[in-house]
Parts: sequence; structure tokens; C-alpha cells
Amino acid sequence: MIPRMRIATLNCNGIRSAERKGFYRWLPRQDLDVVCLQETRCSDVDLEPAVFRPRGYHGEWLHAEKRGYSGVAIYARRRPDKVIRGFGSAEFDREGRYLEARFGALSVISLYMPSGSSSPERQLAKLRFLAEFRPHLDRLRRSRRHVVLCGDWNMAHREIDIKNWRANRQSPGFTPEERAWLDELFVPKRWVDGFRAVDGRAEQYTWWSNRGQAWTKNVGWRIDYHVVSPDFAGRIRSASIWKKTRFSDHAPLVLDYDHAL
Repeated sequence: MIPRMRIATLNCNGIRSAERKGFYRWLPRQDLDVVCLQETRCSDVDLEPAVFRPRGYHGEWLHAEKRGYSGVAIYARRRPDKVIRGFGSAEFDREGRYLEARFGALSVISLYMPSGSSSPERQLAKLRFLAEFRPHLDRLRRSRRHVVLCGDWNMAHREIDIKNWRANRQSPGFTPEERAWLDELFVPKRWVDGFRAVDGRAEQYTWWSNRGQAWTKNVGWRIDYHVVSPDFAGRIRSASIWKKTRFSDHAPLVLDYDHAL
């Protein structure tokens, strides 16, 4: 029997808000082995144990120094062999954006990239993040570990990944600089966009603005990813975007892998 590992990623836009919308009732029904969360906006010590520590999962959390801001978490069916908090950035590690859990030769990472949409200053910060993060990605590749890097990357790669691409060619998240960065990331034998490895359809989005009727009309962006090391990409079995229930302005992105956690 071929082993199966199911990993989900979700920007929950505040874990307390997602809980009120039913996230912790949804989670045990999905048979998930690992869950990567972004924008938790709190520390785990601030949460009620009975709700936010679901039975059958071990939880790791990383919060930002600024209360109520950013933050990432990972739930897993087994305790990680090692947990790494931050990727060595003096500027961005304090914002709680990178959490890596190691299970044998496999690293599962929850990543929350800066957005850049709130101001020109934050877009410049995002570009600094990209410049700092590329060497870390190169180190991960050289480590020869299997890597599944999940999260909200706050960037759409191709025209197929955003509904109104013509109107957004200079918008943060779809600028030429950001798209070129992703082009270099996804060259053969470097990193693989896990969703696109098995699903090439258009209008497959993971984020919708709360303005207007973006959700109803499916005017979205695909900015949440499983970025997979090429040696592991062949184990991707299937990918899906959960849209039956809304826990935030993002949707859970779920991939199945031929692998035993």
C-alpha cells in the first residue's frame, strides 16, 4: 500500500476569527497530517487549550514581537524531530514569518511573506524580504532535504493565477519584479509550484478581496502555495482548494503526497 501524507495551508486572518467561523470543527474531518497556518495574530499562550490544541495534533507556534500581528503555526500528527523558528533575518524574524518543522529527511515550513499592499514602504520591505530569502532557499536546496514550503506568498505568478491581471500589472503581488523572482524560483530542478504540478486549470484562486463581490464572482488571486523541492515533487498525488466553508479571505490549499509522515 502506498503511504499518503496530506498537508493543508491556510492564512487564517486571525486564528480566533477562523475558530469562530468553524475552522476547528472542519480540521478533524479532513484527515490532515500537517496543517500550516499564517497570520495567526496571537501567541499560543493566549489561546484556550481545549479549542486551539486539537486532539491528535502536536502544535508549534511562532508569534511576532508586535502583538496581534503576523504569526505562523504548524499542527502535525507527530512531534517534529526539530523545530526552527526564523530563517536568520534580523529584520523579518521578529515579525513571526517562518516556522520549519523537521520530520526525518522532510522539512515542512509555514511561511508568511510580507504583503506590500498597504503602503509603498511595505512593498519595499517585501522586496527586501525576497532578497534575503533567496539565499535561504538556496541553502535549503543544497541541504538535500525534502522540502514542502507552504504558505501565503502574497504573489501571483502568471496571468492564469489572477482574474484581473491586466489591471493589476503594477499592483503589489503582481509586479514585474515579483513575477521575475518567481520565474527564477520555478526554473527546472530548482523549486516546483506543487499545485501547478498537478492542476493547470484557470481560475483556481486561494484569495479574494473582501471588497465588492469578489468571492461571489470568483475574482481572485492564487497567492498561497506548496513550494516543493524537485526531488519530492514527483510524490504529489493531488491538489485541491477548499471553498465549501470560508474561514478567512483565503481558502485552505490541500495537497496529498505519496509519503509517510
